[in-house]
Amino acid sequence: MNSVATAPETSPALVWSTALSVGDDRMDDTHAEFVAQLNQLLTTPTDQQLPLYKVFLAHTVDHFAQEERWMLATGFSADNCHAAHHATILETMRAVETHFAQGDTEIITRLAEALAEWFPQHAASMDAGLALHLQSVGFNTQTETLADPSRVRPASMSGCGSVSCS
Repeated sequence: MNSVATAPETSPALVWSTALSVGDDRMDDTHAEFVAQLNQLLTTPTDQQLPLYKVFLAHTVDHFAQEERWMLATGFSADNCHAAHHATILETMRAVETHFAQGDTEIITRLAEALAEWFPQHAASMDAGLALHLQSVGFNTQTETLADPSRVRPASMSGCGSVSCS
């Protein structure tokens, strides 16, 4: 008898709501897409997750690159811990494909569950801090322009862009 991998019959691990909003429409739209793709992974049978995971990884690469582009355009230092968190997450996500190919078919689900726990705190601290910073310097995330470029000096801000860096 062949065993077919099935998806858990549970509610989404993370539900998009205004509680996850950081107050910037473009960032919130990207985050809502992240949450939707994360939940799609968690409701897909493990033997069908890899193609969706590759789409999710590409989305996450673009998502993080977008935020980091904004950081650089508005004076975050290049080595801030917000970007370092992104790098760590992406390194882990890239390793998942290798482990999956080596037979660990549950690894995508485990990572998705971990990201569902990680994301709310990241959004509430680092991303909300970034959104406030972008607003304070007059950066428009839709057009990716500064209202007054003289308000920003290169690498004028270090750290996470939030009160704490945890």
